[in-house]
Amino acid sequence: MSNIVDDIKREFAKSENSLVKIILINTAVFLVLLLSKIILTLSQSSHIYGWIMDMLQLPASTTDFAYRPWTLITYFFTHDDIFHILFNMLFLYWFGKLVDEYLGAKRVIALYLLGGIFGGIIYMVIYNLLPYFQPHLEQSKMLGASAAAFAVAVGASTLLPNYTFNLIFLGPIRIKFIALFYIILSLAQTVGPNAGGNLAHLGGALVGYVFIKMLQNGTDLGKPLYAVMNGWSRLFRKRPSMQVTYREKQVYRSTSVYSSASSSATIEMPNQTEIDTILDKISKSGYESLTKEEKQKLFKASQQK
Repeated sequence: MSNIVDDIKREFAKSENSLVKIILINTAVFLVLLLSKIILTLSQSSHIYGWIMDMLQLPASTTDFAYRPWTLITYFFTHDDIFHILFNMLFLYWFGKLVDEYLGAKRVIALYLLGGIFGGIIYMVIYNLLPYFQPHLEQSKMLGASAAAFAVAVGASTLLPNYTFNLIFLGPIRIKFIALFYIILSLAQTVGPNAGGNLAHLGGALVGYVFIKMLQNGTDLGKPLYAVMNGWSRLFRKRPSMQVTYREKQVYRSTSVYSSASSSATIEMPNQTEIDTILDKISKSGYESLTKEEKQKLFKASQQK
């Protein structure tokens, strides 16, 4: 057990594995809720578990939301079904790895958070505006990372539409078709029993597409989030120890110099020869053969007008 805890601590100590951290947080929340559900049910206090879930799920009712505004964040870190979290985390990992490789860890976080937030807003707005959903307004609540995962998936598909995944029984499939299939599926189910969740999926998908398109045009929608994350990181950063040296009755105070962890070094705009070399490598060995620097250079080149 101590080895598992140590492994988790090491993962959180790393600066460039945001995708793993998101998955670990979701998994930890799920396990804590699962354990709470078992204990409270056996002790005949299941109503307490219901209250806990109410504090984490996003309500469709704006009146309820006014008393629990934090649920706009907590809902997409909360799952109560093992297959729900398993599918969401696998979906997030497969597509998130591509975003991480090409754009860096911080943009995985930006897509995840913006997709989850905007998906939740779309869910509430449509439930409160369309008469079709009015009879279910007070009872409807939403949880799960699907909208956030959809943002990452569509973001990756917008960035690398022709990248292929090898699917069991189907063989190599371009990820743009995988994303399109799930978008159509969600659209078809917006009038089904899980209408709210599917509306959120579409909101997350829209965020993923817009985020990448604007990034390619030089506008990064994640900048406000990066500022918040940097401030949060500084808040919990361990202060360097102060060393005092005495020499000939003079006191010298020195502190160790801290270089803030940043994402990969800024990649310069590649010239045409470099681009041709990268494209030749892709045609011979596929996207997977590129180094992280080559992937970032390819993205940089795509931003040229």
